[in-house]
Amino acid sequence: MENLTKTQFVLLVILVSFVTALFTGIVTATLVNTATLVNQAPPLMTQTISKVIEKVNPLSQFSEQPRPPAAQQILVGQEELTIKIVENVSSAVVSIIAVKDFPVFEQYFTNPFGQDEFFRRLIPPEFLPNFQIPQYRQKGTEERQVSSGSGFFISEDGLIATNRHMVEDKEAEYWILLNDGGKLKAKVMALDPLQDIAILKIESAISEKHNFIPLADSDKIKVGQTVIAIGNALGEFQNTVSVGVISGLHRSIIASGALSGETALSELIQTDAAINPGNSGGPLLDLGGRAIGINTAIARGAENIGFALPIDIVKKDIADIKEFGKIQYVYLGIRYAIISAQLKEEKKLSVDYGVLLVKGPNAEPAVMANGPAQKAGIKEGDIILELEGEKITRTNTLASIINSRRAGEKISLKILREGKTLDILVTLESRPENP
Repeated sequence: MENLTKTQFVLLVILVSFVTALFTGIVTATLVNTATLVNQAPPLMTQTISKVIEKVNPLSQFSEQPRPPAAQQILVGQEELTIKIVENVSSAVVSIIAVKDFPVFEQYFTNPFGQDEFFRRLIPPEFLPNFQIPQYRQKGTEERQVSSGSGFFISEDGLIATNRHMVEDKEAEYWILLNDGGKLKAKVMALDPLQDIAILKIESAISEKHNFIPLADSDKIKVGQTVIAIGNALGEFQNTVSVGVISGLHRSIIASGALSGETALSELIQTDAAINPGNSGGPLLDLGGRAIGINTAIARGAENIGFALPIDIVKKDIADIKEFGKIQYVYLGIRYAIISAQLKEEKKLSVDYGVLLVKGPNAEPAVMANGPAQKAGIKEGDIILELEGEKITRTNTLASIINSRRAGEKISLKILREGKTLDILVTLESRPENP
């Protein structure tokens, strides 16, 4: 270093500074790039697991943004829908009150001895007033309520559907209590001779439009679908609402009425929506706000087993009233046994469905004289397999299919006779009074 000139020393300093600066730049760039790569690297597995756990942990959802699960959202939507339906139809559901005039008696007292000369001589006068015998005499009449139930408007011009057992007392008058407290008199237009259904009409000189419930197609309902029942529970709590599901279809029961006694009802809708005494005649609704049935009966000693008549019967009854002025049913004029596995085995039949035409228990003919079936050439021993292409089974009965038809209709029956199938056309007729 001592032999270096001043100029050489300056150049050496400059060179060392340059090399140092270059090395420092390279190291700095490397550190910056390394830091950038670390920031861009994927998170550690422990971090990923931690975030996943946090995301699915139910408790963490409440601390962030709570969101109801899908099922709860559905329930909330159904609840709002139910409330809306009830608000829309409540004014169409009514209470039906039956009233009758009953004699009123009053009590009075008479002295049987007071005017008899013989007793006046025997009994001291001071004792005669004490001989008083109570007597009764009629003092006019008074109107009393004898029953109450439910019904609902099915048209804006005042037609009301209810149960037959509610209005079959011919000596009673019937009043309609509206949801707003109004009271209207009604007359019975027709009683269904086979089903527990009646159609009433408001008696009013003033033409009013009434809120009514549209009628659904009850043949399209499914087990498990939600339903709403509305009625005058216990004859006291007007427009009581209960919600449930359709528990079963095509049920058959024996129902008892006050005047009509026991009645066999079939093709009923079973529901677990609460139906109490007084609910009879009220509507069973779907979630479209349409009537799918008329609440009719409950099973005693059971929990939430109620029954409703399909609304399609009401639609047929209304059509009959408009065309014939009354409700009527058609008939084929046959006696038959529903084919079961046991009957198939017993009779050595080739089919396990349909109905076999047989004589009655007292040897009544299987095919009635001058009935529609006889006129069409149907014979004893025939098996009816189908009606208009609809297979006849234990659940889809011949009676239920026939009862939905009307007089004058022509129907095609598929008949099995001696191993051969025949298509026979039958013209249905009104059921005679004593078939």
